[in-house]
Amino acid sequence: MKIDLTDTTAGEINKALVKGRRAIGTPAVGMVLTLVIVTDEENAYDALKAANDASREHPSRTLVVIKRVSRGPRDRTSSRLDAEVRVGVEAGTGETVVLRLYGEVADHADSVVLPLLLPDAPVVVWWPVTGPLDPAKDPLGALAQRRVTDTYAAEHPVRELSARAEAYEPGDTDLAWTRITPWRSMLAAALDQVTCEVTAVEVEGEEFNPSCELLAMWLADRLDVPVQRSLSSGPGLTAVRMDTSQGPIVLDRADGSLATLTIEGQPARAVALKRRDTAELIAEELRRLDPDDTYASALRYGVERLTTVPRQQAADASVAEAEAPVTEPEPVEEAAKAPAKKAAARTAKKAPARKAAAK
Repeated sequence: MKIDLTDTTAGEINKALVKGRRAIGTPAVGMVLTLVIVTDEENAYDALKAANDASREHPSRTLVVIKRVSRGPRDRTSSRLDAEVRVGVEAGTGETVVLRLYGEVADHADSVVLPLLLPDAPVVVWWPVTGPLDPAKDPLGALAQRRVTDTYAAEHPVRELSARAEAYEPGDTDLAWTRITPWRSMLAAALDQVTCEVTAVEVEGEEFNPSCELLAMWLADRLDVPVQRSLSSGPGLTAVRMDTSQGPIVLDRADGSLATLTIEGQPARAVALKRRDTAELIAEELRRLDPDDTYASALRYGVERLTTVPRQQAADASVAEAEAPVTEPEPVEEAAKAPAKKAAARTAKKAPARKAAAK
């Protein structure tokens, strides 16, 4: 069921929600949280579809906040709130309200959203495209226990990660971190199978990919070893190589779906490591509403502390080092005698001249 409201108020929207629930025969509210999606008109459809898919696991009231861009003096002076209320099949297992804010109302989105939050239920705010540099201080972010951004959608992802580290507050998280959950689980499981000491790590993936940077930062922070960041053509993360005292451990995913895990002394194994869609990512984030201390620790490690080189450059350097001629060191005794031999030779050359002068 869909109810359209033009130039409305938060009170009218709440009445429409009650009316819609009674019309479909489900007056009881069985939702576990409020999910606030802050996006633009272009990306609203994809974000709402992902939220509806995630609502099968987490029934929630979804509030989509779309701030309409003013196109002229008339738009800036006219403040208006339009709403679209969806309940039943069109809203997944919860209920959805699409809010379109015009004029000065767009600058006070928190005042519009606050009366629509479910009472005594946690609030999660998600920015699918362009999130604030300091989510906790954003007016909508201040209403939430959990704030989800996506650095991958930023214009400068690596620079955005540095800004996130400086402004981090408990409850902040990022879908770039969620994307590497299977990688972190697989690498931790691989290290559990071998009693060894890790000496160095190499993370290979696309350039400017925040998930690759976060995985490298997590490994450097957890293992306290040098981590080299190598570049490849992707897609996304392609490989992690760990040098250990018992031999190398390699997790290689070249095609973006199936990976190969290689451990010294064991047969190579194929493992499913596909790239997940947004619905799976947001569903995972909604499973936990407590602060992610591991993410905070990895984020604060810092991108600037990683060594980044192109993969081919690193390979060429290794080949050049292997093929370089080995210079045998001069024996210590011979090295000590060399200056004396040179001095004796110079004295021998001068001897005939001195004899001639004497005659």
